[in-house]
Amino acid sequence: MSRLKAFQGVARQNADIADSVVVYIEEAHPSDGWVSTDAPYQIPRHRCLEDRLNAAQLIHLEVPGCLVVADSMENSSSAAYGAYFNRLYVVQEGQVVYQGGRGPEGYRISELRDWLDQHRKKLEL
Repeated sequence: MSRLKAFQGVARQNADIADSVVVYIEEAHPSDGWVSTDAPYQIPRHRCLEDRLNAAQLIHLEVPGCLVVADSMENSSSAAYGAYFNRLYVVQEGQVVYQGGRGPEGYRISELRDWLDQHRKKLEL
């Protein structure tokens, strides 16, 4: 959850230049599968969209003020963006202009922060 909190901070800091969305995808560590010992919630594998929406609601409680949406049960957003299991993107006018590394190893909020800082400087010119 610390990564989610860090994302929330960057989102809040840049709310004047960027809209932020968290897309909740397939649970990486379901309680009835490969369990993570540091998971704050015990979320079982999603069997239907209602399960996924309920889990997304838990995430929304962690990041108030951020829009949280849920991927389809076909995992179409995750497949389209290679999100497996978390990833950062900036989409501008329908084009991906920043793509972070695949998580968890490649998920670097500092890179997103740097990209947004550079973008802010360009807007100020």
